[in-house]
Amino acid sequence: MQKGVSTLLGGIDGGWGPHYSGPMWSKREVVDYALQRRRTVRSLQGRTRSIARVEACDADPMLIRAALNHGESHPVPCPVCESRRMVVLHYVFGEQLGQYSGRIKSTDELTDMQNEYGEFKVYGVEVCVECGWNHMIHSYLLGDGVPRKPPRRRKTVEDIYG
Repeated sequence: MQKGVSTLLGGIDGGWGPHYSGPMWSKREVVDYALQRRRTVRSLQGRTRSIARVEACDADPMLIRAALNHGESHPVPCPVCESRRMVVLHYVFGEQLGQYSGRIKSTDELTDMQNEYGEFKVYGVEVCVECGWNHMIHSYLLGDGVPRKPPRRRKTVEDIYG
């Protein structure tokens, strides 16, 4: 998908541009949520306002904390408060990840992981740390396609101290 087309779909790059893709050669089954995002933003604006700002800007405190500590800057301003403090979080899920499933990874880590694991799903979430806006912007499958067993479970602090 070219940048011009994704701009028509939602006014954002939607994860297709160089900011997200990088050298991720194994990216497939891409789903862009730009249309849902645009519908939500439109329902916040104008005379046809159907949802309140409180409903759209409902980020969990843990999501805000993750965004502050692990988020990668997002070139798009917040559609609600127009803040430039928007970040993207990449959550990874998959059986082959074992206990590491459900964690946040950077774009560089995703690039490395696509060679280490056969298949895992990545969900990109944009978060405004100012007003709490959050929306899933894309999801895709990464991995080299070679099935592997999950890594051995390592003891965590919870295992040791309960």
